[in-house]
Amino acid sequence: GAKGQKDLWKTVNEHSLPARGFNLRKYKKRQQQHKGVDSRGRDIGEYTAKEWGIRQEKRVTLSCLQLQSQRFRELRDRQKRGFVDYQTGDQVLVTDSEYTEEKQRRREMERLSRELYGAERMARQGKLALDPEWDDVVPIVMEDPENALAAIAYSPDYAEAMSYLRAVMSAKEYSPRSLKLTEYIINLNPAHYTVWLFRAANIFAMKLPIPDEITWLNQIALENLKNYQIWHHRNLLVEHYHPSIASDPPALASFATSEREFLTQILAEDTKNYHVWSYRSWMVGKLGVWGNPEELRSTEELIEQDVRNNSAWSHRFYLVFSDPENCTPGEKYAATEADPKVPGEIVDREVAYAEEKIRLAPQNQSGWNYLRGVLVKGGRGLSSVREFAEEFVKGLGEGEEGEEVRSSHALDLLAEVYKELGERERADLCLRRLMEKWDRIRGGYWQWRREGLELAEVAA
Repeated sequence: GAKGQKDLWKTVNEHSLPARGFNLRKYKKRQQQHKGVDSRGRDIGEYTAKEWGIRQEKRVTLSCLQLQSQRFRELRDRQKRGFVDYQTGDQVLVTDSEYTEEKQRRREMERLSRELYGAERMARQGKLALDPEWDDVVPIVMEDPENALAAIAYSPDYAEAMSYLRAVMSAKEYSPRSLKLTEYIINLNPAHYTVWLFRAANIFAMKLPIPDEITWLNQIALENLKNYQIWHHRNLLVEHYHPSIASDPPALASFATSEREFLTQILAEDTKNYHVWSYRSWMVGKLGVWGNPEELRSTEELIEQDVRNNSAWSHRFYLVFSDPENCTPGEKYAATEADPKVPGEIVDREVAYAEEKIRLAPQNQSGWNYLRGVLVKGGRGLSSVREFAEEFVKGLGEGEEGEEVRSSHALDLLAEVYKELGERERADLCLRRLMEKWDRIRGGYWQWRREGLELAEVAA
């Protein structure tokens, strides 16, 4: 535009640049003398007068931009040295707008250089190399060994970013620009565990607000559902943040609620995400929300949506039977062992809940496994649910037409119930029918169970 042309010629005049009018005689002489090619591989000696003039104008423009960039570097150097403007008496400062102008200037310089001299003669300038904020950093480039068998084909942007990351990590630089660099690399490769660790170190060193980082992290997690590093980073953040709210019940409750709301949001996208459930279990213990009715209700909602959601069933079992109010402290009793401290009313409630959900999908193993776990934890025998299990098995051994089995899992449970009651023949019948008809794909397993019954009888 007109302003750009005005600034261009102002710079030309100030620095006495050799920008002269076009001379046809000199052009022809240079045309004869010149040897070389342009960025497209064309011999410059074959240029027309008009093409030569355009090229010269680009060279003048590039020279002007280089001078302006040099002036910017000098100004920034004066700022670093603490110089004072002798006219105003104020300390020399580089404004944000001047930084922005320099970024734009460097991009234009790169474009002109590539147009004039080509990619072969000019190394590509990456985003960070063109950013004046990184001028003082010498990137540490990772070179693959000569004749490497499987050199990784990093993208130019990623390779450049990692070279700068190595430099700031080596210098242990914890700063806003280092934090910004980690965000840039995470956008390029969210699975890079090292950059996540360095980001956490920056957050902690600069004492930045943890809730702000978690808000930023939420969006990254929604965009990368299967990424483990995100959840490890969240774990570190909560570990660091927890001491500051541990003695403030309202703040702790508010934070736990916000975490639960986000976990509900992300589980709506991927209900069986292992990393999310693993973090959720850890969070319950860390924030001490065992008895929170909202946490238990959330498992009910997920099971209501999908009664086959093993993760939701497992989390419910953890909530109920690892609650310090309902279990023996420490690790005295394993998850598969009876705990005398578990209240009877809790066992009754969970048995009723499991039975209700089993009736919705009798062939779903999740509910049956949960029912077994509840009975074991509550110290009750499997025979206590005999009548319930028999609802799903009718006319066993009475022929193809008379036999009705709505759940092979009920038949499996009844085999153990009858064994517990000493009714070996009925237990064997259950296992035999599983082997012969109702679960033939695991016939070998059921036969092994039958042999176990025989051995137990002999031993008795």
